[in-house]
Amino acid sequence: MQDKSPPPSPPPVVPPVVLVTGSTRGIGAAIADALRARGAHVIGHGRSAAPGTIAADLRDPAAVHALWDTALAMADGRIDVLINNAGLFAENPLGRSDFAWLDAWEETLRINLTATAQLSRLAVRHWQESGAGGRVVHVASRAAHRGDSPDHWHYAASKGAMVALHKTIARGYADQNIFSFAISPGFVATDMAADYLASTDAAMLAAQIPLGRVAMPQEIARIATFCALDAPPSMTGAVIDANGASHVR
Repeated sequence: MQDKSPPPSPPPVVPPVVLVTGSTRGIGAAIADALRARGAHVIGHGRSAAPGTIAADLRDPAAVHALWDTALAMADGRIDVLINNAGLFAENPLGRSDFAWLDAWEETLRINLTATAQLSRLAVRHWQESGAGGRVVHVASRAAHRGDSPDHWHYAASKGAMVALHKTIARGYADQNIFSFAISPGFVATDMAADYLASTDAAMLAAQIPLGRVAMPQEIARIATFCALDAPPSMTGAVIDANGASHVR
């Protein structure tokens, strides 16, 4: 007798859970929007709380751990992708007092590098314990490769170190299905870069970029979304430039 029972239903599609730091504006907001458009469950982060967004001051090491723990609780104990996007870009002239210059240096490295390392470590350990693997996407900078202005030693150093961290993660954990990707934008039309862009001659800046304009946040978001959801495992360790050919390697 022929079995006429209906075929079993396919298992439900479980959306990937993505933690995005600095998701309340600029590149981070564009990344969060792009991921949500792809069906991902996005947990955001900012300096102030909002729906679906965790407030945390990344200058505080304890706040970084609390951010991770809160995100895990919101996601029922599973995070699949970490996007390290939060960053600080502020001038730090050499002529400042010793203490002021050092304070600015340490604040930038704390946000751009140390918090990134803390979250990456927590993510890697989470994926090792679960055995499920995962992905880290780091939003670095063109400055990691070509340096920056004399007022931005700290920024260039933090992003160069971020790229080194990214490559170390990629090399160390690929055999555990833990993958790392990095994006190196040039200038992007965001609030973070607004003051610098406003103080720079627009024609001179455009002349330095063969594309003729700075990048839009949505362009960087498309790359980040690809790395988070689509990039093949063999791409782990890659650094993707997005600077309008203003710096080619």
